[in-house]
Amino acid sequence: MKRMKEAARGAANCALRRPGIVAGALLVMLSISSAGAQGNDADKLLKAMSDYVASQKAISVTFDSDVEVITSNLQKIQFTSSGQVQLSRPDKLRATRTGGYRDIEIVFDGKTFSINNKDNKEYTQVDAPGTADQLIDVLRERHGVTAPGADLLLSNVFDVMMADVIDGAVIGKGVIDGVECDHLAFRNVDTDWQIWIESGARPIPRKYVITSKAVAEAPQYTLRIKDWKNDVPADAFVFKPDQSAKKIAINELSDIDEVPQGITQAGARK
Repeated sequence: MKRMKEAARGAANCALRRPGIVAGALLVMLSISSAGAQGNDADKLLKAMSDYVASQKAISVTFDSDVEVITSNLQKIQFTSSGQVQLSRPDKLRATRTGGYRDIEIVFDGKTFSINNKDNKEYTQVDAPGTADQLIDVLRERHGVTAPGADLLLSNVFDVMMADVIDGAVIGKGVIDGVECDHLAFRNVDTDWQIWIESGARPIPRKYVITSKAVAEAPQYTLRIKDWKNDVPADAFVFKPDQSAKKIAINELSDIDEVPQGITQAGARK
């Protein structure tokens, strides 16, 4: 809040020195002050989303995601994928992601998680008894699967997303796929992130953007969530590999990242 007030005063002082930009400076000052005043409201709206998502025992969504990367010659390139996530709390998860370079499926039944690389017709299975929350940690920490959007489905969404936040604000309203949403913006030391939450009685996340400030050119990760439902087929968590697929050890699994090898990835972590 102190930084916002200082920025507002700076804008006003600049306007006094240059009368030609008074209107613009006042607009900046008002918008910054308003954002700071709504910081607590941003926390409340995010907490309401977190509580609502955590209360859903079964979730099925489809999504589109964009990952921006910066190449060695400082060119910004964007890679786009689509997929589906099905979750049955506490210990069942299925996720698919199809893009121009990878077609991946992950299935977890509470005891075993399976990774299916459909492009190479190979899959691996690992014993991993526990919850879906624990599986997401295992995938990130042991196997390098970042999946930044997975935070939105955790049972403790609010605590995870707010762990290192230094500033937050309600920006206003937005419309995602024809649905009115509350637009929130938060800041960490290394990233800025925004989230659009459906307004009203069903506060589900509709869009999520992470901007990596610590990387040159500030690449972004964007997730758009669609088709939010609360019914999941009974057989959704039964792994069914192609009969021609080969079972391999996890350390033999080919790269399953949504960005092809040889291109520097950035903008996919918060």
